[in-house]
Amino acid sequence: MKGITIMTEEGTGKKIAQIDLSRLIKHSAEFEDFFDRLIAESRKDEKDVAWNTIKSDLKKKGKV
Repeated sequence: MKGITIMTEEGTGKKIAQIDLSRLIKHSAEFEDFFDRLIAESRKDEKDVAWNTIKSDLKKKGKV
């Protein structure tokens, strides 16, 4: 994708994304899709939590 450079750290293998902010502003919808995919990929191994559990926790904290 134009406007994003992915670099990999040699020692640890960590990946770093460099984003051209001028392209981000001009093509915000494309970047939104990119970030959605990035977040989904990073969370793919997390366990699912039932909506009723989340709702109950929010009520206990007084947020709903």
